[in-house]
Amino acid sequence: MYVFAKASEKRYNYHIMNIMKKDRLSEEKITEILDLLKREYPDAGCALVHRNVFELIVCVVLSAQTTDVSVNGVSRELFDRYPDAESLASASAEDVIEIIKTIGMYRTKSKNIIALAKELTEKHGGKVPQDYDALVALPGVGRKTANVVLAVGFGQQRIAVDTHVFRVSRRIGLAPSGKDESAKAAGAAEVLATEKELMRNLPEDRWSEAHHSLIWHGRKCCTARNPKCDSCTISHLCIKNRS
Repeated sequence: MYVFAKASEKRYNYHIMNIMKKDRLSEEKITEILDLLKREYPDAGCALVHRNVFELIVCVVLSAQTTDVSVNGVSRELFDRYPDAESLASASAEDVIEIIKTIGMYRTKSKNIIALAKELTEKHGGKVPQDYDALVALPGVGRKTANVVLAVGFGQQRIAVDTHVFRVSRRIGLAPSGKDESAKAAGAAEVLATEKELMRNLPEDRWSEAHHSLIWHGRKCCTARNPKCDSCTISHLCIKNRS
């Protein structure tokens, strides 16, 4: 869970309020952006291959600073060997490392998913909890992972802010703009402020949809370097493109 000093948060929020006065989009324009993105990416959804919520939460933990494609490349063997929390809880770190060694931070992640499986087994009967506080208390599970699991696994309306959601929402004006940077480079206060601003600005019944649409737009068009503004379906509404 993100923790930051109150004074720092207050200064940052004051800075954001000044930005918002200049860059705020109207409700009509926000709706148009969401509609256009939905039309552009009708199949937008979770790219992590999973068959149940247990596989989902493990995949999301493995996906930190790693592409979904890379995770999908190792997850099937992992779950064929360890199909549930109980079996993964009894696995050795060495055996798990051998399976996931092609993804980033594989040593740390192997320890995290084994510890996660043990806690699920010991405290939750092997089931993934549907409660946010219970999720973020699990090893390797932070705010973003919990929101993804609640949205994709349990159908709750959530906005998980990953590097694509952070970058694209700030660029186009759905959330505080500030500097154009990645979620990895930004501080925890900025990532959390972006999530809260998106929750304020977007219709709640479209939070999960917007999360997936922004990710797909960030991967396919609004890339970190050399975004394809000339072919962008929402370029006429984008704050950055109009500035």
